[in-house]
Amino acid sequence: MSEGIGEILTYAVGVAIVPVAIIAVILMLFSSRARVNGPVFVAGWVVALGVASAVAYLLADAADVGTDETASDTVSWGKLAVGVLFLLLAAKQWRGRPAPGTQPEMPKWMMGMDAFAPFKAFTFALLLAGVNPKNLLLSLGAGAALAQLDLSTSEAVVSWLAYIVLGSLTVAVPVLYYFVGGEKARAALDGMKGWLAVHNAAVMTVLFLVLGAKLIGDALPVIGG
Repeated sequence: MSEGIGEILTYAVGVAIVPVAIIAVILMLFSSRARVNGPVFVAGWVVALGVASAVAYLLADAADVGTDETASDTVSWGKLAVGVLFLLLAAKQWRGRPAPGTQPEMPKWMMGMDAFAPFKAFTFALLLAGVNPKNLLLSLGAGAALAQLDLSTSEAVVSWLAYIVLGSLTVAVPVLYYFVGGEKARAALDGMKGWLAVHNAAVMTVLFLVLGAKLIGDALPVIGG
């Protein structure tokens, strides 16, 4: 069981550290429908992570990646390709960072979040967690990596649940804090939103570097063996 959780840990952290998603859920917590939209956003996020990773696991398990050498090599080549992609994205993020002292503009699609209906908040979370290319690749990678370990069903399920929980913490904790923290929480969340907006490029650069190195490091021994 610990082997499975250790395997998905990097993927879960990679999914969790998404400044744009954290900013989005905070913006919803400052809307008139905060008490509904906040939890609904978290629910959409959880569903997206769960479905994407479960589908990847089931497909990879059906292909016997845990025991079939050819199928395992295919997964490892996929890890290598995604790892290289993440390194390229790290370079792109760093080159595109705002100049010192410049306030980065919020994405246009974030405008109007204060007027989101619950269904739209849920759908928006599904898109961020399940359709966003980075998160989709990580969820698919987590599911395939679990299948590659050839775990028992119970071990795989526990590891899968751990991936969902860990990958959802950064959107779930602000919502929980909003409900229990009162005005102090609002001030803290507003400050967090501002910091993430300013340092988004730096955070994502470091994240992409770590993810790229991890995936390449996992793939090379299998491919080279």
